[in-house]
Amino acid sequence: MLGVLFTAGEYTTGTIRATLTAVPRRTPVLWAKAGVLTAVVLPLALVACLAGHTLAQTFLTGTDQEASVTDPDVLAALAGTAAGITALTVFAMALGALLRSVAGGIGAFVGGVMVAPEVVALIPVDAVDKAVEYFPAQAAGNVSTLDGVAGAPAPGLSLLALLLWALGTTAGAAALLRRRDV
Repeated sequence: MLGVLFTAGEYTTGTIRATLTAVPRRTPVLWAKAGVLTAVVLPLALVACLAGHTLAQTFLTGTDQEASVTDPDVLAALAGTAAGITALTVFAMALGALLRSVAGGIGAFVGGVMVAPEVVALIPVDAVDKAVEYFPAQAAGNVSTLDGVAGAPAPGLSLLALLLWALGTTAGAAALLRRRDV
């Protein structure tokens, strides 16, 4: 929601006019918003992941789920989770800019990230099943996994897919922002 509100909220309130009056070239505004959002969300998500892991470990001490940050791949999974959250937030920001509506952006995000992959996965074709693994929610799950799932893409490929979703959607929003009036 933060990502959608970061851009679509300006259209809802009309303050986008002031923003684009101050910076007439429209695409730098969108890329700057993406940069600021990334600079804020990534460290906060990383701190939240580390704090959540530490808190969870207080309940998991002495179980087979106990894992220290220094254990192999734990820190990578936590960093992957933070990066995945950041990429999803930038993706949502771009949807808000594309649709210029808070409700439309949130609906498109929920529909595109949570519902569409489930519907598309019903198509009984192996290539579709493989493609669905690179949809945002599935890629975010793969990036944050500690123990890889057999047959699932590697965390690095999943992170690349998330980055492509975020950058591609932001580039599409930038192209539309250049072409349409406020």
